[in-house]
Amino acid sequence: AGGIDMVYPAENTRLHDEIAERGVLLAEMSVGTKPTARLFPVRNRIISGLSRGVIVVEASPRSGSLITARAALDQGREVFAVPGAPGDPRTRGTNGLFRDGAILTESAADVLRAIGEAGTLAMGRQHVFDFTKEFPSSGDHDDTADARPVVMELLGFSPVAVDELVRNCQFSFAAVSAILLELELAGRLERHPGNRVSLINEH
Repeated sequence: AGGIDMVYPAENTRLHDEIAERGVLLAEMSVGTKPTARLFPVRNRIISGLSRGVIVVEASPRSGSLITARAALDQGREVFAVPGAPGDPRTRGTNGLFRDGAILTESAADVLRAIGEAGTLAMGRQHVFDFTKEFPSSGDHDDTADARPVVMELLGFSPVAVDELVRNCQFSFAAVSAILLELELAGRLERHPGNRVSLINEH
């Protein structure tokens, strides 16, 4: 979630080096940017955008994995979920994905079957994901504090699209995403299908 030179966690250094040798390292942040919690949704959106699909094995209602799954849904990628026991808090988030159209997954065959059926058609119908438009340069990520009161003013108990929030508040997607993540982790924000959000009425 930081610059391409920042290995986090540190124990992944060997994996980092192996990927550099055999594949490619990709980072949206500038060199030297330290990983922070608010940058993880941005990074995960890139990961889901580059993937044919994502699999969620176990996730609580506030798990960061759900943010990645929602990004994948918004990008038209396949979302797979492994069902868990009803009532188990560790799988409530995963089970909730089925309401949003996630594919029930019990084996690798389920994934291969879905990818095989969708194949190039699924990828062909996607628009080109323009990272430069979606994510401003790393210098624009310091406006979270300024954006917070504006975003809070625009949020209510009725669901509103995240894209609409970004347009109306005139701040970067990264700043708005960071604020929404903070609210979600604090139990004050609810996610809805179609990349919409609303405040939770605590009364």
